[in-house]
Amino acid sequence: MKKLLIVLAILFSAQASFGQQAGKFRMGLDLGPAIPDGGGLGFLVNLEPKINIANNMNVGLRFGVAALAKEVTTINDFEEYQGEVSANASISGTFDYYFNNGGSNFAPYIGVGYGYFTLSAVEFDSSSPSAPDFDNLDADFKWAPIVRAGIELGKFRMGAEYNFVPVSNLQDTSGNIIGEALNQYFGFTLGFYVGGGRWRGL
Repeated sequence: MKKLLIVLAILFSAQASFGQQAGKFRMGLDLGPAIPDGGGLGFLVNLEPKINIANNMNVGLRFGVAALAKEVTTINDFEEYQGEVSANASISGTFDYYFNNGGSNFAPYIGVGYGYFTLSAVEFDSSSPSAPDFDNLDADFKWAPIVRAGIELGKFRMGAEYNFVPVSNLQDTSGNIIGEALNQYFGFTLGFYVGGGRWRGL
């Protein structure tokens, strides 16, 4: 998280001119590893249609899927279990602001977003013979902000993002809350976009 804040500070301090075509539509695809808070590993894919509202700004709608394997904590008298969370889907409104040094195709950016995350079922794996059957537990639905930063080079895009998804309650098949799961995650993405005009000096 500290590294991402440093990147944002550097980009904000940059002195630059801008040059992408306002009013153009673009479609982006990003994918890469996802790292949940508290450890674990996963993979994410984002599909994002956008429109350029100015030569250096666009707004979009991000459709994302993140498959995360991580730890969860129960509130019963059992030990902590390893939980595997299947694909979590989200839909988020986004805003990106670009820094471009004139006629170069190199365009750093910063962005924010806010969206709705559907947190899918959790499957537990425990070696304790006294543990209850926690298979296929339902989790919550959450609203959450997103921050991100990166660079575009031509039609290619590389970035880092942080999804501030709140902790969710885990319920058993009877609807009883039996634990919680950390849902925040950090992602590194590589991707490309089509459309949107081209970067150019003003």
